Amino acid sequence: MAEPSYQTSQSVKRKSNKRRPNLTLNQSKYLFVYSCLLLPLIFYISIRFIPTLYTFNIGFREWDILSPEKPFVGLDNYVALANDPIFKKSLLNTVIFIVFGVSGQVVIGLAIALLLQRINKFVGVFRVIYFIPYVTSIVAVSWVFRWLFMNNGIVNETLVKLGLPPQLFLNSPDQAIYIIIATMIWQALGFQMVIFLAGLENIPKMFYEAAEVDGANSWQKFKSITIPMLNPTIVFSVVIGSINFIQVSFTQVVNMSVDSAGGPLHSTISLVVYIYQLAFRQYSMGLASAATVILFLFILALTIFQMKVLSKKYDY
Repeated sequence: MAEPSYQTSQSVKRKSNKRRPNLTLNQSKYLFVYSCLLLPLIFYISIRFIPTLYTFNIGFREWDILSPEKPFVGLDNYVALANDPIFKKSLLNTVIFIVFGVSGQVVIGLAIALLLQRINKFVGVFRVIYFIPYVTSIVAVSWVFRWLFMNNGIVNETLVKLGLPPQLFLNSPDQAIYIIIATMIWQALGFQMVIFLAGLENIPKMFYEAAEVDGANSWQKFKSITIPMLNPTIVFSVVIGSINFIQVSFTQVVNMSVDSAGGPLHSTISLVVYIYQLAFRQYSMGLASAATVILFLFILALTIFQMKVLSKKYDY
């Protein structure tokens, strides 16, 4: 009686094994990878994507944080922003930050990278010196530069000793924004230097050797070899630099402007600072969300424009 029972159990196991699909090695690897990616994807959707969509919703409503009712107002918030001179000033200042700041840090960062590539001694020391400001606290750097450009600061004292008139600097509506831009450029040079050094080291030396055989001078090699071969690096640097300038302009402006709100006379206010004031000082969440949507569309359009205009293909 025991033998049929044993045979019956063995047949059941064979049937169950036949029903159970066997995963191949590649299928198992893909299953493991997608399982690991699932949690970060859920986190990204819940923390990033859903709040972004919710911001679009708030921008179309009169959002009072103390009122349970959030009436739909359509495009009224966007019309109010279009008629607000401070919003227009913040948008113009943001463009100024990007144009002068990004171009300045890209040009100077590339120049420093080219100089560091030519030296053989103390290369590591110079790289560390230029990179330290980038990892230094933005608040600390902002207050150091604010102290330097005070009315009785070191810069004005130096100008007086040289027989030049002192300047208002951060108290001047015409000069303050450029002082802040100069501070941001100085702090970002370390990042730009590292990016361009990596790009320069990936350029094959045979291109320069062939150019020397053809009798090309330094400027011709820079214009015809270095710049074209650095095009992907330049595009990356400009796009990332533009986004960083829009984000970092909040911390710099708040800590360096005379009233910590984009003064004097809103001459240094950026779009990010303007959104912060609407949301957390005036509690106009509808207007702040509408301005955030405009900032999102502005960054998206700027990034696409930069990648289309700057990206070029070269054949060698």
